[in-house]
Amino acid sequence: MVRKGGCQCGQIRFEIVGELGQASICHCRMCQKAYGNFFAPLVSIKAGTLKWTKAEPSRFESSNFVRRGFCEKCGTPLTYESPESTSISISAFDHPENIEPIIQYGVEARLSYLGNLKDWPEHRTSDFFEEAPYLKNMASFQHPDED
Repeated sequence: MVRKGGCQCGQIRFEIVGELGQASICHCRMCQKAYGNFFAPLVSIKAGTLKWTKAEPSRFESSNFVRRGFCEKCGTPLTYESPESTSISISAFDHPENIEPIIQYGVEARLSYLGNLKDWPEHRTSDFFEEAPYLKNMASFQHPDED
């Protein structure tokens, strides 16, 4: 099995040949800051299965043991690299809907209001076409999923 993905601008692309490891989300404060989000969605990969098919990501040492790969051009978070394993951001895959997290880490920093997520109102982008008509004509400059 081959799975592909990359950053938002398309400067960095990857492929993984073989089975993926465990998919998770991490709520720790370091992951929240690295992703600029409530948590980091990650899937572990086996050594030797990752190939960068375009440029490699830049890296930031977020601790004495962890490096995080990201696209220097668009800022997309891509990797979590520790001495024992590498994980890839689930959202960076071309088909993230096929990689479901099965465990949560760093729950001591989980934001308490995430438990209410299912209760929040939901809207489609098209619900705002009348009040924000520019949304109808928005053109994405994002690299498409799939090359």
